[in-house]
Amino acid sequence: MSHVLILISAPDDPAVDDSLLARIADAAGADATQAQILAPGKAAELPLKSGVDAAGAARAAAEAHAGLPVDSVVLPAANRRKRLLLADMDSTMIQQECIDELADRLGRKADVAAITEKTMRGDIDFPTALRSRAAMVAGLPASIIDEVFDSAITFTPGGATMIATLRQAGIYTALVSGGFTDFTSRVRGRLGFDEDRANRLVIDDGGRLTGGVHDPILDSSAKRTALDELAGRLGIGPADAAALGDGANDCDMIAHAGLGIGYRPKPKLAAVADAILHHADLTGVLYLMGFREAEFAAA
Repeated sequence: MSHVLILISAPDDPAVDDSLLARIADAAGADATQAQILAPGKAAELPLKSGVDAAGAARAAAEAHAGLPVDSVVLPAANRRKRLLLADMDSTMIQQECIDELADRLGRKADVAAITEKTMRGDIDFPTALRSRAAMVAGLPASIIDEVFDSAITFTPGGATMIATLRQAGIYTALVSGGFTDFTSRVRGRLGFDEDRANRLVIDDGGRLTGGVHDPILDSSAKRTALDELAGRLGIGPADAAALGDGANDCDMIAHAGLGIGYRPKPKLAAVADAILHHADLTGVLYLMGFREAEFAAA
């Protein structure tokens, strides 16, 4: 068995039943008799039959469940449970873009969000876009960050369970974001990440945002470097790491990791990801690593 086909449904619409497993196994060249149920109705995996092309099986599976709230991923059967996870923050571990929410306090959310969207798609150079957006929130009191975090930021479903389960299994977790430490430190504390890395906003002596960002900028290449540094610290290689994100700034670490996961990804990221989750919540990451629902830790 060289590859497995993993099926994961939307959490509120379990669709992975015996009928679907049989249909997809027939279409993709998987062995339905060896199906493993990871969570009843929600997730299962099937080994591909010997000699079946993995890419062809992935395409056939996607066609077989088209229109259903199901993600299908084909992965090598070996080394699925990684020892390190790096995750993006904005629109990945949380459901917002923090800089957009800060700009909303000045009535400039639409202007900043337009730049954010182009940046996530890879249409604008990330450091330039980051500095442009930070400049738009100049003058805000830094104290407003607490209010923004408490009133506007919501956590992505399944994220707390994902982190709790990974840490229970001894897997190191790092929040690595092109956003700002003022937010990543709070998200790390709430979700239980082992560490966080992000950019730093400049705050003047009066406690207000100047519109500046401290160097160096944590961009796509810096995220890849973070992966290498953390893997080296743990005595592992990139093949033993997973990376999770949604936008163009995540491309380098996603492509470099042994398991690169796009969560509701923009097209540029989807093109380099090993696995894409359109319907699953973040517990889908656990199923990709071979966890069963019965192994999930309490969040």
